[in-house]
Amino acid sequence: MASPSLNYRRGRSGRPLARAKARLKREGSNTCWLCGRPIDLTLPTVHPMSWTLDHAMPLSLRPDLALDPSNHREAHRRCNSIRGNRTTTRFPEQANSRTW
Repeated sequence: MASPSLNYRRGRSGRPLARAKARLKREGSNTCWLCGRPIDLTLPTVHPMSWTLDHAMPLSLRPDLALDPSNHREAHRRCNSIRGNRTTTRFPEQANSRTW
């Protein structure tokens, strides 16, 4: 049986994750699940608003869900970085959704 750290590494890189990213990028809605804004797929990968795969349940908390498609979400690189390994998805701009 593999150790949890080995599973974590396998989930973070390699062919299975590359396939999962390609599938989500191809078949997804191209909308950030954190901020709700569209994601421009033509941006370079280093751009803060570029597309990235996010894990709804962070890998640091549940490494066994690394390759589970139900745990994969689309996000802007910036939104994904801001969220970090927290399980909350509320951003400050979403907290006040009422129009007064």
